[in-house]
Amino acid sequence: MLIILSNPIFSQNTGEISGFVRDARTEEPLIGVTVRLEDGALGSTTDINGFYTIENIPTQSFNVTASYVGYQSSTRYNVVVRSGGNPNLNFTLEEAVDELSEVVVQASPFEKRSETPNSIQRLSQEEIATYPGGNNDIAKVVQSLPGVSGSVGFRNDVIIRGGAPNENVYYLDGVEIPNINHFATQGSAGGPVGLLNVSFIEGVTLSTSSFPAQYDNVLSGVLQFDQRNGDPQNRRLNFRLGASEAALTLEGPLFKKPAEDSLANTTFIFSVRRSYLQFLFQLIDLPFLPDYWDYQYKINHKIDDRNEINLIGIGSLDDFQINPPDDITQDQQATLDQVPVIQQWTSTIGVSWRKRFREGKGFFRATLSGNILNNDFRQYADNVNETDLVFSNESEEDENKLRFELTNFLNDWTLNSGFLAQYSRYENTTTDIVNNVSFETNLDFFRYGVFAQASRSFFNERFTPSFGFRVDGNTFTDDGNNVLNTFSPRVSLAYNASPRWTLNASWGRYYKILPYTVLGFQNQDGEFANRDGDYTRSDHYVAGLEFLPRRSTRLTLEGFYKDYADYPISVRDGVSLANLGGDFSVLGNEEIITDGRGRTYGLEFLLQQKLTRNFYGILAYTLYWSEFTGIDGVYRPSLWDNRHLLTFTGGYKLPRNWEIGLRVRYLGPAPFAPVDLETSTDTYPIFFFDYDELGDTRLGAFNQTDIRVDKKWNFTRWTLNLFLEIQNVLGSNLPQSPSYVLARTDAGQVAQPRNLVEIDEADNSATLPTIGVVIDFSW
Repeated sequence: MLIILSNPIFSQNTGEISGFVRDARTEEPLIGVTVRLEDGALGSTTDINGFYTIENIPTQSFNVTASYVGYQSSTRYNVVVRSGGNPNLNFTLEEAVDELSEVVVQASPFEKRSETPNSIQRLSQEEIATYPGGNNDIAKVVQSLPGVSGSVGFRNDVIIRGGAPNENVYYLDGVEIPNINHFATQGSAGGPVGLLNVSFIEGVTLSTSSFPAQYDNVLSGVLQFDQRNGDPQNRRLNFRLGASEAALTLEGPLFKKPAEDSLANTTFIFSVRRSYLQFLFQLIDLPFLPDYWDYQYKINHKIDDRNEINLIGIGSLDDFQINPPDDITQDQQATLDQVPVIQQWTSTIGVSWRKRFREGKGFFRATLSGNILNNDFRQYADNVNETDLVFSNESEEDENKLRFELTNFLNDWTLNSGFLAQYSRYENTTTDIVNNVSFETNLDFFRYGVFAQASRSFFNERFTPSFGFRVDGNTFTDDGNNVLNTFSPRVSLAYNASPRWTLNASWGRYYKILPYTVLGFQNQDGEFANRDGDYTRSDHYVAGLEFLPRRSTRLTLEGFYKDYADYPISVRDGVSLANLGGDFSVLGNEEIITDGRGRTYGLEFLLQQKLTRNFYGILAYTLYWSEFTGIDGVYRPSLWDNRHLLTFTGGYKLPRNWEIGLRVRYLGPAPFAPVDLETSTDTYPIFFFDYDELGDTRLGAFNQTDIRVDKKWNFTRWTLNLFLEIQNVLGSNLPQSPSYVLARTDAGQVAQPRNLVEIDEADNSATLPTIGVVIDFSW
């Protein structure tokens, strides 16, 4: 390899990019669109399919612009051109108000929608792939955006504006997926490792408020992952070796390659990933071994010019095993005692039919999908020999959904409407020795919902209001069929004071049904104790200001207030469930009351720079408060109340295809609940916490700096990318709450009488360097 890399004979200094250009409103292909590199030297025009190809491009990074008479031109920033394996670069163009050919109208490159004018961000494929410290993990990448934090440590909990991890929903090409992580916490969505393959993703859009009406069951955030289609002309192979797994992705025409200058009607993209963390952990004698597989696929078929079918799927297989070290330390003993034994698998499959109406009058999308989460979670007093069971949860969540979304264009109005019909099945066998709980549940019921939204621009696109509502119901809870209880109105307003200044505001009411783990809980009499639980409600009030000092730069300032009602509270612990779900246990499986209140509020600042003069970056700061009531009705800071959240993520393009990236992340001191030592001594390895003191004790502040260096080589029809990633380059210590373990004798036996001793705080300030390899082939 070194000989090949050092020999210029093998190198190739040009590549090509291609893709589709469509009308942003109707999704019709646009013919004759000019697509050019930023220097204007190279370009092409789209054909009858809206498809273009630009050849003989130097292998480096460019900004690429698509322009068309009567439309606002659109620029894609930081497009990396390789000699092989370039994914399609697609554009959608908005119609311009002034259609004079002499007028050149430039569209903002930053995401904005009429129904979501504020609290929305989008990351491109290249921004995701080169994110420092992200390890190609999308759940970590979105933490660079304003208002988004995560659990301190190795978990991937997505905390949005102080809300709990289970307040978010995730959509993959319009198909809802229950979680985006391996070893997911049931009833929540966080876990240590993401399961989405970044090689599939064309972009990710995050909405932290002003949610469009088609999204249900959301209180804090909607993450939409747009998958690209397979290449319609050539076959491509991508191999990636990262810090924790190896991934292989294959794409292209599903059947034989089409003739030159033609496009396949049916394409595919498929990947499989395999972890190797378990081998590394065993090598360095860690007490647990996380082992996982995952797969992902998409098949796209164009029936004709107006009809298209997509088949997508994603799944995972997780195995969390115990690995007793030879010479065990006190810290390792605590981990060995307290980690669960987990076997989990997930599967989601969906098929969607999209049809465009004639004369650009609209389109619809019908989606049929199903997903399963199977979770076998066990914890023993002796995890090594799997004896003295203290807790077990064997469960399966199964959902089958039909979603229908209709978009009509009536003069200047855009009308969206549709419905959801869902059949849910939940089976659970739980044994909780500590709390004297044992039950077996076999639950099935229907969920349904209807929505509508209308948007229009006035005064030459300067003022854009949007109004919408949705109602939801179910056949299980006591008031589930009273849909007036979940009437969810929403309104958003955007006013363009000038081409550079925009004022945005929104208000909305959103509802979420209780998790299956809560709904399916049964008391000792075999009754569904939480059947009378209400939907959780959240009212969002948001106002913001956007300023574009130049086309590639954006500054935003937003204020937000979220008011929660009917939040579930644990009867056993007396604490809001908003504080739970950030560990490896199961959220739910207990009696609750829906009397809780909550509030999160604050200010967000964002400075974003698209690729200009070889530099790009995002600087985001959030000042916020997050407070929820317990059973006593007293507001206390939640576990996610860091107050201060600061992130910077940026990169600089160097000559000869070198690139350096930097991520700096700071989280203010987070509250934690101290361990109730007296109770926990008897129940160890299960801990009880004193939630009355939540907010009186806080961790230290968290900060981490990560650096990534990329180097790309281009050869005939294949490319090689090597990267060095150094996490925690400054050696910052990870704040953690006090941890405890049972005292033991010199012989390793539990000392009598039982006594919990605090473990000396471990030095976890290590700097972690990793090397990654990405290889792309095309033929």
